Amino acid sequence: MNKKQKMLKKTAKRAKARHNKHTPPTVKKYISKGDRAKMLAQEQAEAAAKANAAEKAAKSEDEQDVTAESVEQEEAPAQQG
Repeated sequence: MNKKQKMLKKTAKRAKARHNKHTPPTVKKYISKGDRAKMLAQEQAEAAAKANAAEKAAKSEDEQDVTAESVEQEEAPAQQG
């Protein structure tokens, strides 16, 4: 390898090392306080809606259990008699 080729090789190695060392910046968009508050309120509303839906589902299951038990109790005396 002649002198010029050695210099090119060395500069290429340095450039590659600089490129590997570089991490691209993470650019985060600025969110104003008002927008953050809106997002937080929306998340809380969604969480509350999910909780209400879960409560309604649990209540409907309880009501179904109660009605099933009452039907069984009504049928039991009829079967005995």
